[in-house]
Amino acid sequence: MPKLTNGSRSVAGKTVLVTGAASGMGRATAHLFADEGAMVAVTDLVAGAVQAVVDEINGAGGVARGWTLDVTDQAAVDRVVGEIVAVFGSLDILVNNAGMVAGGPVDGPSYLDDLLRTLDVDLIAHVRTIRAALAHLKRSGEGRIVNIASTEGSGATKYNSGYVAAKHGVIGLTRALAMELGEFGITVNCVQPGPIRTGMTAGIPEEAKTKFARRRVPLRRYGEPEEVAQMTVSLCLPAMSYVTGVNVPVDGGLLIQNT
Repeated sequence: MPKLTNGSRSVAGKTVLVTGAASGMGRATAHLFADEGAMVAVTDLVAGAVQAVVDEINGAGGVARGWTLDVTDQAAVDRVVGEIVAVFGSLDILVNNAGMVAGGPVDGPSYLDDLLRTLDVDLIAHVRTIRAALAHLKRSGEGRIVNIASTEGSGATKYNSGYVAAKHGVIGLTRALAMELGEFGITVNCVQPGPIRTGMTAGIPEEAKTKFARRRVPLRRYGEPEEVAQMTVSLCLPAMSYVTGVNVPVDGGLLIQNT
């Protein structure tokens, strides 16, 4: 009996660029794409950390190459995207994961510098990589863009306004570009991680993590980077060709809780 479905659930043979891939959710995303047969371009700021992830992936039988990349440098982004296509022959998927957080009160002495840096890394850099990759994603015929935002893109936390503004912007950018790029068969979606065990949350004491999760998260725990990566990869499947402009929380239910 023939299959009753047509959509492929495989990313094997696709080329994917993951920014901020040396640790946390980016590292998990790079690993998961490689496990599923994709060719992975691992990019991040620190060469040694990038190479470590590349070695992990290749040592496990995957295919990866690494590039040191500052996503705030348009010339560097353009160069790296060109090199990725030269090495792998195509670019089918872009995951904008690189990010940072710098909090503080609005009247703090470093607030404006921190705000501008946060917006540059967490929002404007998404535009840089999309612009650099766009011609290649169009040629792919089923290009995929996934922007990593945060549950802060649907709410707010005191003394975190730069990050909150950037993540709200990522959601808006995702929706607008989904409208713009749909005619080329490119989907643009957004993942909103909630409380996840990453470098950004490593400094929070375990007792505080547990207390927060029990109070605010219906699943009553912090998430793991791979749980975010699973959603990111899912949005890039060929079978997800009719899903675009959405922001998907991976937050253990944090955003739905009213009490």
